[in-house]
Amino acid sequence: LMENFTFVFGHILSNSFHPMPQRAIGVGSAFEGWSPREEDAVYSVLVPLTPPPGYTFHLERDASGQLPGRNFCIRVEPVCTCRREQQDGNVLCFIHASEDQLRRNEEPSLLHTLCTGSYLDVEKTARWFYQLVRTAWQALPQSHTWQLVLLPSSRSCRFKVSTGRESLIVEVLFGVQEGNSDIYVSSQPTEALFTPSTTWPETYAVAEMKFFGHIARQAPRDSWHLKCLQVLARAVLGMGFSTYMMKTIVMHLLSTIPVARWGRKQFLQRLGDTMQYLRVSLEKKSLDHFVVGNQRVPQEISLPLEVEIAEPPNLFHHLAEDPTAHTQAMREYHEL
Repeated sequence: LMENFTFVFGHILSNSFHPMPQRAIGVGSAFEGWSPREEDAVYSVLVPLTPPPGYTFHLERDASGQLPGRNFCIRVEPVCTCRREQQDGNVLCFIHASEDQLRRNEEPSLLHTLCTGSYLDVEKTARWFYQLVRTAWQALPQSHTWQLVLLPSSRSCRFKVSTGRESLIVEVLFGVQEGNSDIYVSSQPTEALFTPSTTWPETYAVAEMKFFGHIARQAPRDSWHLKCLQVLARAVLGMGFSTYMMKTIVMHLLSTIPVARWGRKQFLQRLGDTMQYLRVSLEKKSLDHFVVGNQRVPQEISLPLEVEIAEPPNLFHHLAEDPTAHTQAMREYHEL
């Protein structure tokens, strides 16, 4: 489905000054194989965006510390395309074109459509992408047998496709790749109550998906490591522990306990190891992020140097700052 969308997007945007969506990357629990609720799984995909001709994207780190995690703004800069303009008459140089040429140009500048100031705006990008999906759907072969329903979202594009009793929900997140690495900045919101529309948090979803792929290639066919994670994710639904915390713990254990020891016979033992890891982390009020600053990440996962040497974020930082939250977390652990 997403490959068909990408193909049609390429035709629609071939002569425009909008970002070009690249091939979608499946991320999250549905693609990693451990959805807590398989019956209502949401299929999350990250769609990398590349700048149109005449522009570049520059990632600027937000060092204010006002929002949790590593956050960026995407500065959109016009670049000279005079040489390309000589070869292709359809390419207009926004730097050296005259005012008359710019006025006659029917296609509005990217800076005037999807940006706030000089920065790519997440919410404007989401609204544009919804229109793109609506337009492209009519050209897809799936449109003859499936029904498309667009779902509301301000920082992504969510839609449901259904035919008869079968349906699935897709959430499209937009991202810009950091160099040639497996790390992106994305449209996902931060943990804060409010995320500015020009803020793009760093996401490790692609690196984590590749980690599970790395483990799958090493694991025996009867490995229960994903079943272990699924059981834990289901158990914490409705509690103060997020499924991402459980995923982080299992990833840490998978990098220390040989994958051959995650079989059915060791299932209860591995569950016990996970609960012990959680208990120790709660007592220390510290749970390190798996990707950032972790020297155990497989070499096939490409990380920017800054991510590789950074101090790992503490996923339990709120417990260190709030004694009441820590007491509640310990109570929930004993219930678990």
